[in-house]
Amino acid sequence: MSNQDPASQSPPPVRRPGQRNAFAQQELRLISALVLLLGVGLFLALPFVLSIGAIVFLPVVTAVILTVILSPLADKLNGWGLPNALASLISLLIFFAILLLALALILQPAITLFDELPALVKRVGERFGELQERFSWVAQVNDQLADLMAREGQPREVVLATPSFLEEIAFATPTVVIEVILTLLMAFFMIESRIRLRQKLLFGRTSFGTSIKAARVLREVQDRVAAYILTVGWINALVGIIVALGAWALGVDAPIMWGGLAAILNFLPYIGPTLMVGLLALFGIGTADTVLLGLVPALAYLGLHTIEANAITPSILGARFTMNPVMILIALSYFTWIWGAFGALLSVPILLMLTALFDHIGRPNLVGFIFGEPLFTASVFSDENDEQSTS
Repeated sequence: MSNQDPASQSPPPVRRPGQRNAFAQQELRLISALVLLLGVGLFLALPFVLSIGAIVFLPVVTAVILTVILSPLADKLNGWGLPNALASLISLLIFFAILLLALALILQPAITLFDELPALVKRVGERFGELQERFSWVAQVNDQLADLMAREGQPREVVLATPSFLEEIAFATPTVVIEVILTLLMAFFMIESRIRLRQKLLFGRTSFGTSIKAARVLREVQDRVAAYILTVGWINALVGIIVALGAWALGVDAPIMWGGLAAILNFLPYIGPTLMVGLLALFGIGTADTVLLGLVPALAYLGLHTIEANAITPSILGARFTMNPVMILIALSYFTWIWGAFGALLSVPILLMLTALFDHIGRPNLVGFIFGEPLFTASVFSDENDEQSTS
């Protein structure tokens, strides 16, 4: 027992409400900075992991997107009385049949066109050579530049034979077949288990508010991606039909192939139509009698795409599917860097899924965070505080 006077003992320091709020804000900002650094590190390191393990990750991501797209069709077939497994299989077979039909109508003429590309490039060079003869001063400038850059005793160039396009396809076929089989199998099992996944998300949560939020996120992601793909698919199919009819009217070879290429490339915003214009210009100049006549198919498609991209598609899709063009280009370059052409096709659906997800959990305020604002808006944390107060 100590004989110290209780009055002599100093009371513990009491923090004022303002100090507690300032400390909480500093702690929250520190946690937000750590989360931001981890997110940036994951964004930079993820491409190397996904590209190295493409044979594993690419089928998984493709299967997830196919599940989101085909789940409404499987639900409708299931509502008509078909068993869940049969409805899932039929929906996947319908998609696979459409894919095979598109490849059958496009692939063979496209391979033939690809083999003719060197001859077309040579003809295009001859066309521009004819134009160059009309501008003699341009030819004289080129000759002078060639004389200045010419060197005596240049070493002999050695040209190595590269495999043909068909040989490259033959070498890549086993890997492609394995990835396609893995993708279809994973997509079937994911579609078949969609009902159990929904039930687990709804009834496997500890609180009712979390279950409602999970159900909303799942429904929003599925509705947004499926509606976007279906709507854009119909628009691109209409564009392909118009392009095929226009190519047939202009006497262009393989009009069905050109229509199919226009429909497929139109799934790639900005980049796909640009490639289509370049291909049409190359083919037109290489086969037409004059340069102006050769540019007619490319100019006609450019006018069609301008009307479709600026009037038809925005009016049909509306503001719900409006995305920042910069984000679209970043997603295209990011996933093309990882998975090539398949990544470019998957970039917009992945961006839609992430956009729908961030709409519910909150989008990070990156610019405001640099100037001292919270990383997330206050509404994101208000739901958590409400749940904690009610619990």
